[in-house]
Amino acid sequence: MMTRQDDNHSAYAATEPGDRVRELWQAHRRWVAAILLAHKPREADLEDLLQEVAMRLVRHGDEVEGLASPKNWLRTVAVNVARTHGRKQKVRRRVWAKEAPEMESISDGRSDPVMDKAEIEEGERALDLARTLPEQYREPLLLRAVRGMSYRQIADVMGVPVTTVETRIVRGRRMLRELMESRPQRAAEVA
Repeated sequence: MMTRQDDNHSAYAATEPGDRVRELWQAHRRWVAAILLAHKPREADLEDLLQEVAMRLVRHGDEVEGLASPKNWLRTVAVNVARTHGRKQKVRRRVWAKEAPEMESISDGRSDPVMDKAEIEEGERALDLARTLPEQYREPLLLRAVRGMSYRQIADVMGVPVTTVETRIVRGRRMLRELMESRPQRAAEVA
């Protein structure tokens, strides 16, 4: 049975190059997903972004295997993939806005029977505003709030001390609260 600590090094224990890349991906896929979730545009599909990161890992597998810390490489690639997708989405939104403005008002079909519409909209609004925070505050805040990661896990993913994560989350929450208060939801958005 493989321990969590062994799991991080299992990518180097495999004998075939393809096996090493596959094991490296399996060992790090969850936290790559967390990074993508913190940086991806709202409309982006997490699985599509994960696939793009995985394809880049396969393409550059030999280079990555030689690195002392493939996590840093994977994090950089994940952030870049999310940002690139965001730029492409902006262009698509402009095209859609010109061609079919009524499409923007159509619901995406997500619903939670326990939460009422106002709570869902408030949560979406908070998430949208959180995405406007500076990256150093946005990433740990979303990893904690959306992915439910511990401070230690976030510190490992970001490569910073736990105290830094704690400080950034507190500051990020304060900034988000101020944004929520300074930009009250308009009545037209509620109706």
